[in-house]
Amino acid sequence: MSSLKRKEGPGGPSASKSARPTTESRPSKRPKSSDAPKDTKAGASKGKDAKSPKKAKGDTEKPSIAPSASLLKEDEPLFPRGGGSVLTPLEQQEIQVQAKKDALFEEQSGATSGKGEKGGKKKKRKSEAGATPAVDPDAVKIESLNFKRLVKGSLVLGTICEINLLDIAVALPNNLVGHVPITAISEALTQRLQASAAKEEEEDSDEEAEDDIDLNSLFRVGQYVRAYVASTIDESAPVSGKPRRRIELSLLPIHTNSGISQQDVVQNCTLMASVATVEDHGFVMDINIAGTSLRGFLSRKQVDKSIPEESLQPGAVLLCIVIGNSANGKIVQLSTLNDRISSVKNFPSEATTIDTFLPGTAVDVLVSDVSRHGITGKVMGDLDVTADLVHSGAGPDGVDLEEKYKVGSRVKARVICNFPAAKKPKLGISVLPHVSTLKTKMAKKDGQAVLPLEALPHSAHVGKCTVRRIEPGVGLYVDVGVDGVPGFVHISRVKDGKVDGLFEHSGPFKIGSVHPGRVVGYNSFDGMFLLSFEQSVLDQPFLRVEDIPVGAVVPGVVEKLVVNSDGLGGVIVNIADGISGLVPEMHLSDVHLQHPEKKFREGMKVKTRVLSTNPAKHQVRLTLKKTLVNSEAPPIKSYDELAVGLQAPGTIISILQHGAIVQFYGRLRGFLPLSEMSEAYIHDPKEHFRVAQTVSIYIISFDPDASRLIVSCKDPSAFGLEKQLALKKLQIGDLVSAKVTQKTDDDIFVELADSSLKAILPVNQLTDKSVSKTQSALKKIHVGQTLPDLVVLQKNEGRRSITLSQKPSLVKASKEGSLLKVADDARVGDKVHGFVRNITPTAVFVQFAGMLTALLPKSLMPQEIQSKPDFGMHKAQSLEVKITSVDRDLGRLVVAIPGVAEEVEKPEDKPVEKAINPVDETITSADDLPVGKITKAMIVSVKDTQLNIKLADNIQGRIDVSQVFDSWDQIKNPKKPLKHFQQKQIVPVRVLGIHDARNHRFLPISHRSGHSVLEVSAKLSDVKEGEAPEMLTLDKLEVGSSHLAFVNNVEKHHLWVNLAPNVRGSIRASEASDDMSQLLDLGKSFPVGSALKVRVLAVDVQKQRLDLSARTPGSAAELTWDKVEEGKVLAGKITKVNERQVMVQLSETLAGFIGLTDLADDFDEANPVKCSKYEIIRVAIVEVDKSNKRIRLSMRPSRVLNSSLPVKDREVTKTTKLEVGEVIRGFVKNVSAKGLFVNLGGEVTAFVQIRNLSDAFLKEWKDHFQIDQLVKGRIIAINNGRIEMTLKASQVEKDFVPPITISDLKEGRLVIGRIRKVEDFGVFITIDGSANLSGLCHRSEMADRAVKDARTLYNEGDKVKAIILKVDEQQKRINLGLKPSYFKDADDDEMDVDGDDAGAPLGNDAESGEDEEMSDAGGAVLITGTDNFSDDSDNESDDGASDIDMADAAVEGLAGLDAGGFDWTTSALDANDASKDTNADAPKKTKKRREPKIQVDKTAELDINGPQTSSDYERLLLGQPDNSELWIQYMAFQMKVSELANARKVAERAIKTINMKEETEKLNVWIAYLNLEVAYGTDESVEDVFKRACTYNDEQEVHERLASIYIQSEKYIRADELFEKILKKFGSRSAQVWVNYAHFLHTKRNSPDRARALLNRATQALGTQAHLYLALMPKFAALEFRSPNGDRHRGRTLFDKLLETYPKKFDLWNQSLDLEISTAGDKSDLTVVRDLFDRGSQVKGLKPKKAKAWFRRWAQWEEEHGDSKSREKVSAKAQEWARTRKERQQQEENSEGEQ
Repeated sequence: MSSLKRKEGPGGPSASKSARPTTESRPSKRPKSSDAPKDTKAGASKGKDAKSPKKAKGDTEKPSIAPSASLLKEDEPLFPRGGGSVLTPLEQQEIQVQAKKDALFEEQSGATSGKGEKGGKKKKRKSEAGATPAVDPDAVKIESLNFKRLVKGSLVLGTICEINLLDIAVALPNNLVGHVPITAISEALTQRLQASAAKEEEEDSDEEAEDDIDLNSLFRVGQYVRAYVASTIDESAPVSGKPRRRIELSLLPIHTNSGISQQDVVQNCTLMASVATVEDHGFVMDINIAGTSLRGFLSRKQVDKSIPEESLQPGAVLLCIVIGNSANGKIVQLSTLNDRISSVKNFPSEATTIDTFLPGTAVDVLVSDVSRHGITGKVMGDLDVTADLVHSGAGPDGVDLEEKYKVGSRVKARVICNFPAAKKPKLGISVLPHVSTLKTKMAKKDGQAVLPLEALPHSAHVGKCTVRRIEPGVGLYVDVGVDGVPGFVHISRVKDGKVDGLFEHSGPFKIGSVHPGRVVGYNSFDGMFLLSFEQSVLDQPFLRVEDIPVGAVVPGVVEKLVVNSDGLGGVIVNIADGISGLVPEMHLSDVHLQHPEKKFREGMKVKTRVLSTNPAKHQVRLTLKKTLVNSEAPPIKSYDELAVGLQAPGTIISILQHGAIVQFYGRLRGFLPLSEMSEAYIHDPKEHFRVAQTVSIYIISFDPDASRLIVSCKDPSAFGLEKQLALKKLQIGDLVSAKVTQKTDDDIFVELADSSLKAILPVNQLTDKSVSKTQSALKKIHVGQTLPDLVVLQKNEGRRSITLSQKPSLVKASKEGSLLKVADDARVGDKVHGFVRNITPTAVFVQFAGMLTALLPKSLMPQEIQSKPDFGMHKAQSLEVKITSVDRDLGRLVVAIPGVAEEVEKPEDKPVEKAINPVDETITSADDLPVGKITKAMIVSVKDTQLNIKLADNIQGRIDVSQVFDSWDQIKNPKKPLKHFQQKQIVPVRVLGIHDARNHRFLPISHRSGHSVLEVSAKLSDVKEGEAPEMLTLDKLEVGSSHLAFVNNVEKHHLWVNLAPNVRGSIRASEASDDMSQLLDLGKSFPVGSALKVRVLAVDVQKQRLDLSARTPGSAAELTWDKVEEGKVLAGKITKVNERQVMVQLSETLAGFIGLTDLADDFDEANPVKCSKYEIIRVAIVEVDKSNKRIRLSMRPSRVLNSSLPVKDREVTKTTKLEVGEVIRGFVKNVSAKGLFVNLGGEVTAFVQIRNLSDAFLKEWKDHFQIDQLVKGRIIAINNGRIEMTLKASQVEKDFVPPITISDLKEGRLVIGRIRKVEDFGVFITIDGSANLSGLCHRSEMADRAVKDARTLYNEGDKVKAIILKVDEQQKRINLGLKPSYFKDADDDEMDVDGDDAGAPLGNDAESGEDEEMSDAGGAVLITGTDNFSDDSDNESDDGASDIDMADAAVEGLAGLDAGGFDWTTSALDANDASKDTNADAPKKTKKRREPKIQVDKTAELDINGPQTSSDYERLLLGQPDNSELWIQYMAFQMKVSELANARKVAERAIKTINMKEETEKLNVWIAYLNLEVAYGTDESVEDVFKRACTYNDEQEVHERLASIYIQSEKYIRADELFEKILKKFGSRSAQVWVNYAHFLHTKRNSPDRARALLNRATQALGTQAHLYLALMPKFAALEFRSPNGDRHRGRTLFDKLLETYPKKFDLWNQSLDLEISTAGDKSDLTVVRDLFDRGSQVKGLKPKKAKAWFRRWAQWEEEHGDSKSREKVSAKAQEWARTRKERQQQEENSEGEQ
């Protein structure tokens, strides 16, 4: 009860402390004691009963300090001054016993002889008043559990009182509350969290929903748990100041079952167990008893009904009772049945040690003492247990303990805590009924049991609280009027201010007094309400954020002004004690405030209204807008409060092109469409509305299920019932008169004369004439004018909008009744009037009234207008067209220009043709062939899917394959069912209808046309005389029915089949056959025309969709969780493929995954990308986890084809036995800070510690491993299912050769290596087969001739043979030589080495001062031991051997800080120092410099090794405080010794120390700091440093540098997110940020489409500024040429647009030309280059100088790529250009002369 601030808890002081003066003593309940005279002496009581001397003795024993001695013992220092005692323990015990006897004697004598003393008088009065009987000084002290007694390692029973997203709150005894983080619940849950976190980076994961962990599904409020105290201090709080109290708990079984051994696990003891796996008959439970492999099993029969089965998933933790052990003693049988675990009769009677009795276990207690403050007892005769004031029932329930519990009686109780800090083992117990039975305490309300907080909610006012018991110094126990649940008021909450004391029979708070109170909490474990009598609390409007009603008007006081980069960002307003809310900037006022900081000041009283609350985050949003605060409209907070027509105020938070988003209270938002913003026309809503504007809206419609709310600013009352009826009565095509109310360039707003309805008359609907005539008509119209004869063109009753037209053609058509309004009124051949709605390259769309549209194809227009632009038409142009086709089902019309329409033949006008040579002589013409007619036909040809027939020479027909067979038995060859038919065969047929050969549609007989043939049937059942059977249609099909189907088309993943000529369905590949081999090639297995027996799976008549299956009923198609079996091989369809796994669908409801380890028998071939989506494959079921609905599949050939096939990497499952020493391969599953997790198969994972990753030291070891990387290792340990392995080659590979170390190298040894870096002074060579050893070959040792620049001889990556010239093990430097003369006597057949003349010709000046400077240290280079070199470390380590000036040294030293990351090895230190030595010696003569340095001034400079300690750096920084390079090296030094915290401190010091004028130096440190945090810090630390860096430096530069760091660190997702932020911040003023992002997307993300989409955004953001446009477009175009994902044609198009816009900017011509030349390949590219040269030469206004350079370049290019003709052509063009220019100049001179 942390808020009660008690010292001894509600239990009060122990019995030994109760013997106080009468001011604090309590009257005895015995009447004889109260009647004793006050002046009776102690000795006078001898004649009384035997109990009287005990009372006297009790009085004299008051000074006894036995209990306080134990307290002093706890406070005793661990190391007392003067050393430990020299007495033995036995001697100390004897002295203590003697001291107690002496003290007892002195107290007794003092009580009898000192009657005049004050203390004696008090003792007499106490004795006379009946003091509490004396207690043995060694009696057990009753202690309540409080914060001080709760130490790390304590075990305590509690109930879950709150479940949050990432932690659980647990109510503990005595009003304590602890918190369990999600990572301290169970190991299985932690592993699930890690797996879920690893999958977050995957863009497509089918198991996201499965991996989401919801603690509400694992635990329930009121559940009892045993918790382990992990900490009592909030470690996240700042270090400075007093630590904040916070109880951190753990539910991990390894913690909560601590202290118990295997022999202590007996029947009826309790254990905390976590679900490890879910089995068919129960759950395997982890109990994690130290030193044992003991596991638990919870049978499904032993699961209590109150526990939902879905909560029993891996990671869930339960308090279980042991019901037995297995025969082998390795399995413990557990139970959670309520009747077992809640019964206190089930106590561990077989316990052999006291360790069995952990909190939560029932105990049989022998009562040894009873007092007002609690019960003391023994368990097993030795273990002390106590029930304090609360849990004995004395305090809250007012139980008379002395009457209810007798000494020597036995009581069943429940252990609730232990006291690890106690001298002797002691436990806390509870005899409260709800704790003993482990049930939730219930209250009674209206005779029914309810939860206490339902009977009396939090923050409720209690009018009458009756004091029932007083604990002085602690508080009051009160009756709050709730039956069964008492209340408690802590002394600090009794009243405002200090309370002097609480007395039972006096004072304002005596027993029986009644007071008003307020509920401030409830402890579900103690079963008590927590109340406050303080007047300030009673008057406080809100105690919690949950109590604040959304929409309420509350007064407040301005607490703080929030200032951001844009000014005042909001105001913090305090509305209650401890509760403050934020008023966002948009809610400060109804109008935009220019200087809001002048209006608001701290301490100012304001009236606010609550907009929303978020109790989870303790956030409150308020508004100060007077329109909202003073609004009398009820605040709407949810869809339940909405009603159509309801008026409410709202705030616009976003304005879109087509409307606005309006925010109400809570999270309710609505959409305000553009058409509902005003009665008047609004073109741009931003011109009339602004963000943060408060508007009064009306609810139009809402859909709670879709979270959709539409609002309007239009007043519905203005559109009354009369107008509604008038609008409903108004019909499309009616003629009306209207009065003009407003006129714009595009529309005329009118009001109908008879109904006052608002309408719009578009300007393009004024006339039938040209646009100019229409504009003239518009000028003649004025506001107030009445326009007659307007036709209603469109009407929308929902939006109350009307569109009119004044086109004479439409008005005339309306008068004549020929205005076309619906498709049903259209008749082929009619001429109708309309207007052009849209124009496409192939057709024109013609609109009529009522939004009816027709298609006017290009082919139906006159020939003369077909070639004109837009066919010579414009939008809204009036047209008269002729209807040529009508499709009423789809509402489609086809029209033609009348003159053209008459040229088209009408099929109905054709005369009836006579049948020529009919097969059936009774047929004379086509009219003799009605539907149902049985006749004869001759087969003309046999196709796969039909028989082409003729009924006469001029009457053709066809028989669909589906109309040939009645049953499957009639089909002889399923793959070619029509094979037995022959040409010229006569078959009987029945006419079914017409088949349109153009669109393959089945039509009625009346729809015959020139493209149609007769559809007939040859089924035996159809050609029988009688009534024709009904045709099969889609609506007649039933799910589950069987039919014959014939393949019509074969696609990659499904088949299209026909059941009838007009019924078509699809069969998914997985449903095509039971034989999986046939699914691998659908085209081969099911050729077009083949027959199948199919079942109907689903029918959707509305969407015309039919799903079929050709599999037999009961096959794997019906695979369900009940039928799935491990080892089964079946077919599946790939639904998703990513880099880690392949998702396979097995049936409609089942899907599984194939991991990397299950793709192949050889992991080298395991590549998911080889699988294609929708591919049908053969898979085997490896593992089935029905509880989590996971199926592990395998594609291994040894699994699905033949088990005898060779297996290189064996399959590993949960049951696979792995042995220590086994070499195995796997894929990296996760790269953590502690090492690698390697997936060996399924859920089997091995752990590799960092020390076991490699034989060589890996400086940046994470750079060498990545997820899904194949690794090979040896198993070194298997413990409790945990597998540990090593990747060291020395332990894995048989033929492992130890790497060469520096000690193995001797002078004269030949080595092979590769050049890793080339400088002008020499090359750095990495020696093959070494532990990353690297040496320097100076240019003087490269060739027998002088070499001036080493870069002319070698390139990075060259393989060379070198000789060791010198090895300095102490300095770790290696000098190498490459001179050919060194290898004359050696066999040189391994490789070719450049000879003496290698490289460019060298002059005699090679013996320059630069070479001399290098002669001293040029032959040595720092060796970083076994460190892995990175590019950055190369840059820094090489500086030591370079002969650069000091002016360049700073730049070189910072090279490693560029985008490439940061080098944290000490190579930078030695490199820096070596460079300083080299430069320091530069002025000296060569001979002197070659002499060893004897004297060193250690006070002025460091030794030649550079700074080696922190002190060295501190001395250097004293002289160079502004040197960023030195500070960065100091940071690197700290990281070398793994001092991340110190490195950060150095960075902070550098930022503060460097002069603010040195902006570049400061920026260097900030970038180094960012590198440090990106490499070693967390996301939060990176964000913190980044924000600070932006504050002190150029914000754009810091953003770009961080993005570059992310890219080099291969954190592409972070870089992508940062680039988006950069665009928002700087995209409107910098073109380069767009180019950088595009380059990143092209090269790193391989997303050229996203990069191209940036161009449109960039042009919009940058505007029309020419310089920004020119800085952007050429670079985007160049990316298309240079990027591997680019499109040269797209880049060429961009440059063409640029050159058209800026033809005179010849730098653009040159850029385009450079790109074309650099990427030119085939002849077509050469043609493009020539064309570009030609176009550039024809630019108008080309200056002679530029022209000369252009033609010269053209000629040079033709010399290389052209022939003689092309070169002559260039010369001719150049001469022609010169001649033309000369003529133009002469003309200009002549014109000037004439003037």
